[in-house]
Amino acid sequence: MLGDFVSALGDLFRARALGVLALGVALSLALLVLVYAGFVQLIDWTTPDVLTLPWVGEVHWVRDLLSWGSLAFMLVASFFLMMPVASLFTGLFLETVAAGVEARHYPRLPPASGASFTQSLQDSLNFLALLIGANIVALILYTVMGPAAPLLFWGLNGYLLGREYFQMVALRRLDRAAAKALRRKHWGEIWVAGVLMALPLTVPVVNLVVPVLAAASFTHLFHRLRGETKGRAAPR
Repeated sequence: MLGDFVSALGDLFRARALGVLALGVALSLALLVLVYAGFVQLIDWTTPDVLTLPWVGEVHWVRDLLSWGSLAFMLVASFFLMMPVASLFTGLFLETVAAGVEARHYPRLPPASGASFTQSLQDSLNFLALLIGANIVALILYTVMGPAAPLLFWGLNGYLLGREYFQMVALRRLDRAAAKALRRKHWGEIWVAGVLMALPLTVPVVNLVVPVLAAASFTHLFHRLRGETKGRAAPR
């Protein structure tokens, strides 16, 4: 398992993985900026220029206050949302990362059929909703667990990352039933591998690398669980 992770770290600095990483981060930033711009526009449309308050009188700075407050809110929210959103976009380009790993480490394999773009988009959106929803629910438990809260965070997100990334990688070469059966057979190892991916999630900036690192790592894990050995690296 650690070997899969180390191999994935090496693959992270290959051109294909770096390209997906840069594209995923750029698209994520663009989406967050677009959401913020829409939020500011909504404030502009719904907030009057002058607001009359009891005992205060006319107030001219409410719109500015809400605009600056929305900026602070988006900066905090982006800390939590950046990685899930990056996962969404990385899921769409997972084929590029996985194909690069296979070309270098498993060159004897036949081409993968891969999932359709529509299926990849659906799986990525489902994963995004599950990841955000589960962590919102977990926020309630974090407040009462004290020092043990990070263990819940790593365990929960490790399970989610392992489940979804292994499934997406497996669907490139197996049908959905076979991919699900393989995941259930090795659920413990997949969970531990997911926890290994979840550990960097608490480190700002570094957590943006996790989606691409997970795609490469679970590609190695998938082939190892199927008994496929690494071959000679393909020429650069």
